[in-house]
Amino acid sequence: MASPLSLLLPLLFLLSSTSTSATDLPIHHVNRRLPSSPLDSALFLARSDSSRLSLLLSQKTSPYHNIPLGSGQQMLNTPSYVVRASLGSPAQPLLLSLDTSSDAAWVPCSPCSDCPSSTLFLPSNSTSYSSLQCASTWCPLFTGAPCSDPNTATTTPCSYMQSVGDSSFTAALAQETLQLAQDAIPNFAFGCVNSFTGNTANLPKQGLLGLGRGPMSLLSQTGNMYGGVFSYCLPSYKSYYFSGSLRLGPVGQPKSIRYTPLLKNPHRPSLYYVNLTGISVGKVNVKVPPNSFNFDTLVGQGTVVDSGTVITRFTAPVYAALRDEFRRQVSAPNGYSSLGAFDTCFSTNDVAQAPSITLHMDALDLTLPMENSLIHSSATPLACLAMAEAPANVNQVVNVIANLQQQNMRVVIDVANSRVGFARELCN
Repeated sequence: MASPLSLLLPLLFLLSSTSTSATDLPIHHVNRRLPSSPLDSALFLARSDSSRLSLLLSQKTSPYHNIPLGSGQQMLNTPSYVVRASLGSPAQPLLLSLDTSSDAAWVPCSPCSDCPSSTLFLPSNSTSYSSLQCASTWCPLFTGAPCSDPNTATTTPCSYMQSVGDSSFTAALAQETLQLAQDAIPNFAFGCVNSFTGNTANLPKQGLLGLGRGPMSLLSQTGNMYGGVFSYCLPSYKSYYFSGSLRLGPVGQPKSIRYTPLLKNPHRPSLYYVNLTGISVGKVNVKVPPNSFNFDTLVGQGTVVDSGTVITRFTAPVYAALRDEFRRQVSAPNGYSSLGAFDTCFSTNDVAQAPSITLHMDALDLTLPMENSLIHSSATPLACLAMAEAPANVNQVVNVIANLQQQNMRVVIDVANSRVGFARELCN
């Protein structure tokens, strides 16, 4: 039986057409062995946040349809949100992890060495599969380098290696028909993975769909098909159903929603940066050192909205100021304890009410619902501030607004208009 210090995780997905449409896919979160307590679940899933933060820092009009999105924790025992998709002709169903901070899609293909799942895509069973050569314009985007031998570029398959957290894989670059709900996306470029090395426990089991803003992402490959717009609603980690959704295209996006501008870092072009200007606890504006929220493209400093990190992380001085003000207002009579990544846990028998937390951004004040800022144990009268300090050995400059704080919200990423919006939406 999983111990109360064991559990939680997250991930999401898009190619080319002349008209603007919208597609809506349900989302689910994956892990069949999730603990009963939301607090225990969050602690378990957040164990992969350090690797996740390391990854972030290494980054270089018809009616819409539902694309189911849900908790990968419940189905595949993986720390990600997944969407239902299919690949190939005839279609082979897959649960692809959704990742807003990655570009290149990849899928474990047969044959595969040390793959994290027995569910593999079978290229030999598809009539629409084609491998890409080194001369392909896609190849340098995935490999990061030109062909080593231009004389054999048209006959040498394009292959590449990629690091993912504590593991890495090798893949052959290919094109295939990707099916999302009723949308068929032909010639979708992705990595057909044939071997893994390292620890694959927290990797997406059946593949990843990159929703970053770089040239290999679904959004870029689809061109005008979705008009540079997508949104998602993430259900609770413990939701057993595809109750969340990924919505592709401008149609069907909420009309009553507040936006803040997207910022772009040329050194980390995949990431969705926003300008966080302050944090309030209750009615108190937290005092932080000068320039704590600066956006600096040279060192990567700033604030990122990410679907893959579990717990919102702030740089050390910002988190210390937030935690201290939160503790001051809660004023727990018996003090505070630590549990895993959480260092501000208290007895709910002693505290009747906790203050709200508001994230201040340009043109937007996002007040988090209490369930997004405070996480409770179902086994004991214990609650914890559901945020943490960024691991010093991984990240000292980036604040990350993570998926626990985004649950039951519609998050709209509008790359075409350089903005991101948040609206309350219950999708558990």
